[in-house]
Amino acid sequence: MSNSLASWNYKSFDLMAPNDGIIETGWKMIEDLTTNAYQIQQQLLEEILAQNVHTEYLDKFLNGSSDKKLFKEKVPIINYEDIKTYMEKIANGEPSDILLAEPLLELTLSSGTSGGKNKIMPMTAKELDKRTIIRNTLPWSVINKFADGLEQGKGMYLFFVMPDMRTPSGLRARPSLTSCLKSSYFQKQISSVYTSPYATILCLDINQSVYCQFLCGLLQRDEVLRVGASFANVLGRAIRFLKDYWRELCTNIRTGQLSHWITDPGCRNALSLILNKPNPQLADSIEGTCSKKSWEGIIKELWPRTKFVDVIITGSMAQCIPTLEFYCGGLPLVSSYYAASEGYLGINLEPLSKPSNISYTLLPNMAFYEFIPIKENHQELADQPQHLEGVYDDQDCKETLNKKEEIEPVELVDVKLGQCYEIVVTTFTGLYRYKIGDILMVSGFHNNAPQFRFMKRQGVRLSIDAERTGEDGLWKAVTQALLLIEPLGFILTDYTSYADTCSTPGLYVLFWELKMKGSDDLPEINPKITEECCYIAEESLDYLYRVLRKDNRIGPLEIRVVKHGTFDALMDFFIAKGTSVGQYKTPRCIKSEEALKVMDAGVVGGYFSQKAPKQG
Repeated sequence: MSNSLASWNYKSFDLMAPNDGIIETGWKMIEDLTTNAYQIQQQLLEEILAQNVHTEYLDKFLNGSSDKKLFKEKVPIINYEDIKTYMEKIANGEPSDILLAEPLLELTLSSGTSGGKNKIMPMTAKELDKRTIIRNTLPWSVINKFADGLEQGKGMYLFFVMPDMRTPSGLRARPSLTSCLKSSYFQKQISSVYTSPYATILCLDINQSVYCQFLCGLLQRDEVLRVGASFANVLGRAIRFLKDYWRELCTNIRTGQLSHWITDPGCRNALSLILNKPNPQLADSIEGTCSKKSWEGIIKELWPRTKFVDVIITGSMAQCIPTLEFYCGGLPLVSSYYAASEGYLGINLEPLSKPSNISYTLLPNMAFYEFIPIKENHQELADQPQHLEGVYDDQDCKETLNKKEEIEPVELVDVKLGQCYEIVVTTFTGLYRYKIGDILMVSGFHNNAPQFRFMKRQGVRLSIDAERTGEDGLWKAVTQALLLIEPLGFILTDYTSYADTCSTPGLYVLFWELKMKGSDDLPEINPKITEECCYIAEESLDYLYRVLRKDNRIGPLEIRVVKHGTFDALMDFFIAKGTSVGQYKTPRCIKSEEALKVMDAGVVGGYFSQKAPKQG
């Protein structure tokens, strides 16, 4: 093992051009890290404790000791709510050494769409360097082993930043993706690797930014070898933007003149260097492609040399796969890495694998990991409230409900193939035995590092009476219902839900945006089929839901079909509230009354289950 792989010199990458030895260096790093996973994990925890043991938070548990065994015995496993007051104190001006010893650079903001509110977390200069360079280096090293000649072209990626915010004490706060995109490393990389000039990414007007990035991508279409964005839904939204603006883009290309409504000085200056002469031949070619009735395979047709589409498609993004596959025309969907607001944690070493087979290899130098085993067959029952009078009648259910046993977490090298775990991280930046909220299943190993499939995120739940349905249960119900309509040519482009507790009895509502394969028109809705979808969804929900439904303590599930553009309007709503475009994920459970009004404004039809689900 090298002297300190846990504290790898990431700056060494900063001295390289994107294609100058970076592939070999990146692969060597991956092999070293995964071969020495156990040693690196132990060394990392030692360094974290040695550095942070005298912080206010750790000192109250450890009394100045940096012993690893004592750390696991005394420091509790927590979630964000347990340290929220510390984060707020730092944001309000208290010294950051209440949580971490290293000088604070800024605060990182989560998207706020998974759990309903933004989380704020400390970010240091060292951690930002590590995340930025790893994020932009290791996936490049991996994909080059599977797709030849990428250094001979560029990526047409859509990147967006958010404006910096300030806390009451004057600290800078922004999404981690914005921090990475504004780093010196990314700025050095941009011109040789991507089609978008840096100024178009920094533009804070989203419409001007995406318009100019598309224009640059189309002008350089013959150089484009890969297309991408941060998340699948971001790229899907961008394609819908392109549908509205392709004629104007063609006019710009044909005349060599940029539209007058593009007023951002950086965008205009950057485009003046690229859009510097009329190109009617290119405009005619793009017009011929975009004027077709169906946009199936549009990405491949507009950028014919593209080898793959690079977007995150795991977790809640999996629902976007059918839509992207429609636009991609057979191009592979590559989900390069596993990241969260808490850190850049894993990398996909088989990037061309099918979406259903995507696994991420955990990087042992990014955090100290612990894993809480999940007993799936008992979990739903154990998570239910314990005041369910008359709901569970058999003794086995009651005993299982009351167990709620403490399960000891295991370390990275002790995980078992096929077992599901909730991931817990300890970092240099003030997170100690912190539950991210992700459930992962061990799918294999690379050298001595485990590989995981993303199973679900513990997000906001629907809740009525004593019943609670999580995101994974909801997705299962939606997936089963789709089996009825997908053979008829329907594609679900997006969905969300909410618990209607104002009705008597309360009921769950699903919002669906649908399209027909090969067409962007709103399909004709057959009420009988949609009502059957409601029933199938209910049949797929858990035992408690079905019992309460039979007893009329929960009303019939409703599916509200919304017009095209409704989920774009929802995205606009959250962006206006401060969510980063690049980190936006459709919330699968709506709690905000304002967001609910956005969805209800797009409803074109509501359908209810006409029969109660079976209990068995």
